Amino acid sequence: MIELLNLPSRFALNLMIQRIHIQNYAIIDELSIEFSHRMNVITGETGAGKSILMGALSLILGDRADTAVLLQRDKKCVVEGTFVMKGKKAVLAFFAANELDIADDLNDGEEVVIRREIAPSGKSRAFVNDTPVNLEQLRKLSSLLVDLHRQFDTLELGESDFQREVLDALAGQASALEEYRAAYRSWQSAVRELATLQEQKAQFNKELDYNKFLFDELNEVTLRENELEELDQELKLLNNSEGIKTALSKVYYDLKEGEQPMVQQLKSLQHSLQTYAGYHPELKGLSERMSSVQIELQDIAGDVERINDGVGYDPRRIEEINERLSTGYKLLKKHSVHTTAELLAILRQLEVKLKDSLQVDESIAAGEKEVSRILQEVKKKAAILSKGRQAEVGQLEQQVNKLLKQVGMPNARLKVQIQAVELNAFGMDAIEFLFDANKSNRFEPIRKVASGGELSRLMLCIKSLVAESIDLATLIFDEIDTGISGEAAKQVGIILKNLARKRQVICITHQPQIAGKADAHYFVYKQVKGEAIKTNIRLLNQEERITAIAQMLSGEKPTAAALENAREMVMS
Repeated sequence: MIELLNLPSRFALNLMIQRIHIQNYAIIDELSIEFSHRMNVITGETGAGKSILMGALSLILGDRADTAVLLQRDKKCVVEGTFVMKGKKAVLAFFAANELDIADDLNDGEEVVIRREIAPSGKSRAFVNDTPVNLEQLRKLSSLLVDLHRQFDTLELGESDFQREVLDALAGQASALEEYRAAYRSWQSAVRELATLQEQKAQFNKELDYNKFLFDELNEVTLRENELEELDQELKLLNNSEGIKTALSKVYYDLKEGEQPMVQQLKSLQHSLQTYAGYHPELKGLSERMSSVQIELQDIAGDVERINDGVGYDPRRIEEINERLSTGYKLLKKHSVHTTAELLAILRQLEVKLKDSLQVDESIAAGEKEVSRILQEVKKKAAILSKGRQAEVGQLEQQVNKLLKQVGMPNARLKVQIQAVELNAFGMDAIEFLFDANKSNRFEPIRKVASGGELSRLMLCIKSLVAESIDLATLIFDEIDTGISGEAAKQVGIILKNLARKRQVICITHQPQIAGKADAHYFVYKQVKGEAIKTNIRLLNQEERITAIAQMLSGEKPTAAALENAREMVMS
């Protein structure tokens, strides 16, 4: 199990591994380590397999896998790390963004389990809380959980974002930076809105003449609702007016004016029945029905006459309608629609576009004013950040250079360079840490001139200063003590010990001065199992620690003086 430094009490790494091959040695069958939440030291004889643990850890940090790590070729290799969390915001955000379990409830004591499996076929799989993830996701998550420093690694110390974060943390600018970033986001949003308006205007201008032409063309026709449909109906009536009049005239003639008008005949027949209505019970009803029919036919005749009087062939009106319909049909075809209502809807849409093209200029003017206003605010806040950073530079250089002397780099110096750049998400400063290892007065960017050991110790010095201000992950140092001994090693141990009060630290070391500062001391050793040699590890008790440190001081059979010296290191 691996538990984060600044979270609850235990950090443990369970390794159920068949074989891991790291730098051509160190075989682990199966082991489990539980780490303290403070300072953990791993020691052992050269070649015993200390660095194999870092190799195994690298797998769950997203390093590439190889079947060479398999001890037994017919079984899979498994590396699993359990992280006990404490509401780390960056991890919460990662879980939410990647839709992983407990994204909404990563609280005190909550576990995050990362597992890496390497099959005999060479296929590698990664899981977070039993949910499959790809290597890119694994690397991103693990970078939030573990800060692994190994010799000759490219450390984040050479990255400008971390350098800026260090300077801001020491300057106590968290709130000022948040205020700046809020203003910067508002400015960026206003700039995007203005750009959208300007694009809209450009599009309006591009289409303005054509839209105005279409609008004028439709507007000049002055169509009324359903006009084309009504004109079409009227035209059909006019074109068939002669036939309609003929039919109406015949109907009227047969009903009222023929030799034997139907209305008159029906009236006579009704009268005949009415004469005898008193003699048969049904005749009265029939007589009344015939009277109703006679009245209805008479009304029909009147309507026919009226309609007939209103129907007439009018060639001039036909010509007018044809011209109007011709114009309307051309518009229908041009706009690919079928009704007057659709044409009128297009007219209204064009009217809105023309109005919008006029209003967008006003919106752009207002947008430019808002962008300018927010920009001035952003620049003021950026100036505050710059002033705070400039004020902190001297103290940072002084503190780091003092620590560098303590850790065995008396000639090394750090210089912080701040240059003005265009506004960005963190202000208007480019921050570069420059390094001179030998008092040459030739300061170069850290990433170009510092060796692996120098970088590790420089990182230790800097992170010890900002441990309370920056949300650091677990810090793992692999042989940070290369090239130092004596008082320098002691000072490295003291710095690590102080750092471990705020952040969990794991350190692989050969130096007894560093081992003596541990809260938990682990010893890596080789063990013969059958015909094979395996690597194992165990947590040392107080007396075992003293013996191990004494052996580091004077050899496999430590002297009484070495044992006393070791006891003093452990007890101090």
